[in-house]
Amino acid sequence: MELEKLRADMVAAMKARDKERKDAISALVSAVKKAGIDAGCREDIPQELVNQVILKELKSAKEQLDSCPAEREELRAQYQARHDIIAEYAPRMMSDGEVEAYLKEHFAEVIKTKNKGQIMKAVMGDLKGKAEGKVINEVVAKLCM
Repeated sequence: MELEKLRADMVAAMKARDKERKDAISALVSAVKKAGIDAGCREDIPQELVNQVILKELKSAKEQLDSCPAEREELRAQYQARHDIIAEYAPRMMSDGEVEAYLKEHFAEVIKTKNKGQIMKAVMGDLKGKAEGKVINEVVAKLCM
């Protein structure tokens, strides 16, 4: 995802007077800009950084949704809408099968050791932002059996 696409979608939401969508995208744009400033790349923010920020915001929205009491239906609907909007911009994550195929192809030597800690250490750097840690952990545990 690119920052310019987010900005364009935010402007489109403003023109359509969709306040909920505009607020969610605006929060994403702000978080991306802040991360860019923190990383020292204010003008040219790399796509990987944008994706990391989107995933972080998605996780935050999911936690907000999960911690919302069931009896607060209006607030829960608001959190769900925010989560759904952010999810539209999140990069697609690899499935279990894709992670397993990737590991067998790129980390065959490390997998042969059957040392889960060593495999995780080698793999996490490559798959960070491409697959969820939980999925990677489950696949590695399966391969170590």
